[in-house]
Order: sequence, then structure tokens, then C-alpha cells
Amino acid sequence: MNQSLSEDERKTLLRLARDAMERAVRRQPLLPLDQDTLTSALRAEGASFVTLTKHGELRGCIGSLEPHQPLAEDVRERAIQAAMQDYRFPPVQVGELPKIAIEISRLTPPVALDYTSTDDLLSKLRPGVDGVILRDGRQRATFLPQVWKNIPAPAEFLSQLCAKMSAPSDLWRRKHLEVLIYQVEEFHE
Repeated sequence: MNQSLSEDERKTLLRLARDAMERAVRRQPLLPLDQDTLTSALRAEGASFVTLTKHGELRGCIGSLEPHQPLAEDVRERAIQAAMQDYRFPPVQVGELPKIAIEISRLTPPVALDYTSTDDLLSKLRPGVDGVILRDGRQRATFLPQVWKNIPAPAEFLSQLCAKMSAPSDLWRRKHLEVLIYQVEEFHE
């Protein structure tokens, strides 16, 4: 991520996410994007997470960790998935749409975090700054940097992340896991 998005680019992504979510919930086809109306930053490959909340409570959150398509397309796809495919929640219903708030997180590419011990790992994590990906073979899980607000203690953050990837919560203490970090540019309606 070379530079932050402009306010207009952020508004465009929020509008695209809202439109995609509403069309999916209403079972309407998604309209093709007019690439000529998008800035170069929105056409560039990007990874994003779209988080949906209802009355301040999580209602869906799905994202991509690696860029593989234009940012604008990624945001639309994640908005649909967050509304319709988050396994933790039933699909969003039409009556809920006015109550849903959208948050978009644009991710930097993940980088490996080298560490020698659990104490070293804890000292290198930056609460509130870094999103964290834990990998153990084929299992992986991530928390966005925003999750630090709810889990501010690094040890508890890692334990909860292990549980999220369906591993014992103390696995990070017992085994040297692959740890990657990333940052986000977050904005919301």
C-alpha cells in the first residue's frame, strides 16, 4: 500500500460495498464495474476485509489476505460474502439492510515476523497496529488490528487466534508457529 486512499476513493468503495451487499441480499445481479470511472488505486490489486455490524455488534466479516484482483472488485466480493456466507451468522435479510453498517479494511501485504521464543514474539507484536496471521500447516487464522480493542493483551490475543483456527489455545506457547503481520487502512460508513 503505497499511500492512503483519498476521501473520494473511500466513499466509492463504501458505496460499491453497500450496493453489492444489497443486490446480493435482494437476489439481484451485480452490475459490472465501469473501470473508466475508477482511480488507479481502486483498479490496482488489493486485499480487503469487509466487516458488517448491526447495532454495534458483529454481523459478518470476510476478507482476503493476499491481493489477487482489483481492490474495487475485492471489496464488492467481500461485502457479498460477509452478508451471505459468514458461517457464524445466517445470511443478512432485506429487513436488516438499513441497520447494517459497513467497515472496510484495506490490507498491506503480510510479512513474516521472525521470533525466537514466546517472550520474543510477545515483545514484537504491536497492539492496535498489526493484524496477525497464525499458520500451523494448513490451518490459519487472522485477527485484524481492530480486534486489539477487544483483546488488548498480546498473550490472550494469540490464544484467541489459536482457538479461531480450531487449535488448542496454548498452541502458540508449545509450538513455533508461522506468524505474519500486516497493517490496515480502515474506514466505515
